[in-house]
Order: sequence, then C-alpha cells, then structure tokens
Amino acid sequence: MTLQLPQMLGAIAGVRVAAPPRALLGHYLEPGDPLALERWLRDESPHDAAAFILSTDMLEYGGLVASRAPGTAAYVAQTRLRDLAAFRAQRPQAAFDVFGTVMRLAPTGVPAIGGAADFFAAGDAVDWLTQYANLPDPPRTMEDKALAAKLAAELGGDLSAYLAARARDRETDLFALQLTAEGSFDRIVIGQDDAGPVGLHLRDVAALRGFAGRWLSPERASIEPGADELGMILTGAEIAREAHLVPRIRVRYSRAGGGSVQDPLEFAPIDATIGDIIRACGATRVAEGDVRADIDLFVRVPRTNAADASAFVDAIAAAAVDGAKLPRPAVADLTFLDAGDFAEQRALVEALIARGIAGKIDAFASWNTTANTVGTAIPVAIATLAGRATHDFDPLAHAQFMLDRYADDYAFHDFVRETVNGDLSQRGIGDHSYLLPDAASFAASDNRAALWPRALALLSSIYPNYRDMGLTITLPWDRTFETELDIHLTPR
Repeated sequence: MTLQLPQMLGAIAGVRVAAPPRALLGHYLEPGDPLALERWLRDESPHDAAAFILSTDMLEYGGLVASRAPGTAAYVAQTRLRDLAAFRAQRPQAAFDVFGTVMRLAPTGVPAIGGAADFFAAGDAVDWLTQYANLPDPPRTMEDKALAAKLAAELGGDLSAYLAARARDRETDLFALQLTAEGSFDRIVIGQDDAGPVGLHLRDVAALRGFAGRWLSPERASIEPGADELGMILTGAEIAREAHLVPRIRVRYSRAGGGSVQDPLEFAPIDATIGDIIRACGATRVAEGDVRADIDLFVRVPRTNAADASAFVDAIAAAAVDGAKLPRPAVADLTFLDAGDFAEQRALVEALIARGIAGKIDAFASWNTTANTVGTAIPVAIATLAGRATHDFDPLAHAQFMLDRYADDYAFHDFVRETVNGDLSQRGIGDHSYLLPDAASFAASDNRAALWPRALALLSSIYPNYRDMGLTITLPWDRTFETELDIHLTPR
C-alpha cells in the first residue's frame, strides 16, 4: 500500500511518482536499507522533482515493522534525519514533506518459528506486551496494578527493550518536529499506529502535540490516527497544490450519529480522524448543506438499518449521475469495524454494483482502520478532481486503481482471505501471521486461484468497457493479512 498506491494515485492525475528500487525497502521482518536509500535520494532521484514525500520510519530504521523493534540507536536514527535535512539543502526548489508514526501498542506479532524465531518478542511475549501496553498509564485500579506487575515479571528484559524502543521513537519523532520547525522540512504528519483510547501511546501523543502546538502551525504539522495511508495523504496534498486547488469536502454518514463511532484501533472517534485527514490532504471541510463542495465523502458505518442504507445508496447514485457535476462522490465503507459480519461488509459494494454506479464514483476504500480507509478514499478523489481541473485525468489509471480497491477490500477481505486461512488450518497451520516457505507458497497459489476469477468478474460487472491485459496477484509478505494486485487494463 505505501509503495504501490501513491504511484497509482499520481497516474490518475497525470503526475509521475518516482520510487526507489523495491529491493532497498526490505521485506516484512527484513528491514530496508536506510543508507542505500539515502544514496538513491542523493544520486538517482529525479533532479526535477517538484516534491519529496519521505517516510521517516524507513529512512531512520528501515520501515514501519523495524521501527517497532529495538536495534537502531536513537543517535543513529537522528543522524539519519540530519542527513536528510542536509539533502534537502541540495534541492531547495522542491517541497519536502515527511511522515512517520507513533509506535503502535502491539509489537509485530509472529510465531517463534523459522526466520522469525529470533525476531523481537516473537511468540507469547507479543500478547503479554500488548496487554501491558493497553493498560491505563499509569495503572489505576488494584487489578490493573497487579496485572502490570505480573506481566512485567513474565516479560523481564523484553519489557525493558520494548519501553526503550518506545522512548527512542518518541524522542526521534520530537527531533523530526524540531527539524521541521527549523525549516528543514515543509510539512510533517505523524500518525498513531494501531492504538485505541487507552494505553502507553497517549503519553507519546501528548508530548508530540505539545511540541507541535508550541512551534509549528497546524498546516505544517499534525499528529493524528493512522499509519499506512500517510504516503497517500501527502501525495494527494501535493497533487492538489500543484493544481492550485484547495478541495472542499462534505462528509455524509449513512446514519445519524455516525461520526461518533469509535474505531477500536484509533484514539479518537471517526469524525475527528476524518477531519484530521481532510486537513492533512490540503483540503477543507465544509458543512453538509454547503453547495460549494467539490467532493462528497459518503461514509458507511456499522449498524446502519435497512432504510438508512437504502437512502444512503440512493444519495450516492444521485451524486454519480452526472460525471461533470460537482460535488463528486467518494465512498469510505467502514463496516469492517463490525469484525466477522461479512454480510454487512459485502452489502454496500454489492448494492453499488447492482445499481450500476460502482464504476461511476470517484473513490472507494474499505479496509483495516478508519484512517487507512478514509486516507485512501480522499486522496483518490482529490487526484481525480485535480486531474480533471488540469486536463490530465487518466480514466484508465483511475479504473485500475478502483478495480484494485474492489478486488482487495471487497473480494479478498470479504471472501478469499477466509478461504485461504481455512485451507491453511486444514493443513495444520493455525497461525497465519508468518508462514514458512512451503506454507507461504501454498497460500500464495491458493489466494491467486481464488481471487483471480473474482477480480475478473468485478471487472466485467463494474468496468465492462475495459478488458484485462495482465493481472498479477501475490501475497507480498509471508502472511495472509494482505494481498497485492498488479492490474493492467485496456479499452475494449
């Protein structure tokens, strides 16, 4: 997502998004190579680039997964940030936007097998650390204090290493904010990786927000829920800036009170997260009745009754009737927050297909967290808006992006992933978070066989004016949590 989707986003608006070689970015538990990435930036990145959008987690530690583990000293990470600031001085005409994360509460969870056997906190320690990190900070009740003491005794040195890594990440994020305040970077967005309204992360968020509030304007720094979507958010913002646009976005929920829904993996209600993302994308939020809106963000939330769901689809259909009329519809489906209710999660996509409007909306996303979903849908809608404004809009690239989302967020997560996990379990493989080579090969083949016909069926029903010219389906990491599609279409 963090590599592929920003490039696809740029193609929609006719903007080239260059990226370093994939081999430099690491692979799951194997970190990327910050020094090689620094050399690539200095020697091989496009000299005419209008903007650089850079992951501090990658350039400091070797990626998001690596940022959750001990190993890189704080002074090393901060030296790498200084080197990045020095590189910025070589490209004074380009905008420099950086994004990073506050460490999530749970370490990367993998079983202690194969290549993961020596990974930090593999096995039972992950669950114990997660329990500890989710306690109130400091523990308040006698029960919380007793549990914290018990977990600390079980964890021993793993707890010390985990807390040290949290402190290192917090101090390095504060240093990135300081460099931004000094002018080394134009903008910084720091996302809180998976963490709810209680836990150790609240101290980190408070420290970062306190510094940002004293030294940086909201336009230059934000600390908000999210992680994987941050590259897309900043790419969408740069596309809008280059097109001289400040998109106006209305938010329309599928039922009354929809904005108060709480994502269990985020520290704020969904309406606050959506507001943060709109601002981070360089857009502005307007009232629901404001007729000057450019984009209507339709947000489907769990527990929407049948009458409200029908009216919600009617409203999307009405907005999608005229492709030239503003506001244009973008859809964020958050029904995955009702985990396990696949009938509810499938309903909206199937209604959009049945009404013939799935291929007429500007954006769709529906997976993992509110920030991931909304942080995908809004940038796509902005890229589409900007592309039309500059006459660089590529409908083929847009169809490829949208089909990727329908195949991934709907077909894979609502149908295929459960099938693949079930097939692995039948083979005696109960943990699907890290697969040994034979199991990974089987899962990849099983996923490809099940997802391929579903993706082609979606193409036929949503985009009948296009045909498949190459569809590659992989499990990018040795687990079943996500899939990756490389879609190539051509007009019929």
